[in-house]
Amino acid sequence: MDEDAAPTPPLEIMKGLLDAERLKLGVHIRKMNSPGSPVYRYGENVWPAALILVSSFAGTAWVHFYLGGAILAVGCWWWLAKVQPKVKDGVFERTCGWALQSDDHFDALWAKGVLSLFAELPDGRKVAATRRDDWRSFVRLVWRETAAAPPAREAA
Repeated sequence: MDEDAAPTPPLEIMKGLLDAERLKLGVHIRKMNSPGSPVYRYGENVWPAALILVSSFAGTAWVHFYLGGAILAVGCWWWLAKVQPKVKDGVFERTCGWALQSDDHFDALWAKGVLSLFAELPDGRKVAATRRDDWRSFVRLVWRETAAAPPAREAA
């Protein structure tokens, strides 16, 4: 065996599998969108809710209870329909970016149960790995199983 040919690290293999869409990375959004998480942003969680509540209280105090309730209802709809999907997408992207920076980051999030891996193998089997599984051996398994198989193409 050639001394210069070092084995490919599992994280690099995983990045290749993710790029080829042969492996999917799952993120526990609620755990990562909590204070203390390395990807948590106070501004995207606190300010919109505070704006809704203050506007509702102001509408109630200055005009009428019904206006405050209407502001609160519209604000809740806006939060759930417009803001929350963007927050979820942002948390997912930041978590993936942070986790894939290094083995240490990935190991830390894996140990907390924040990440999971999923793959559909060429023979049709669906396999997943969670906290109790070894992510390195799972990545190597998927790599071995899909290395010879061409990427699955969807029918037009």
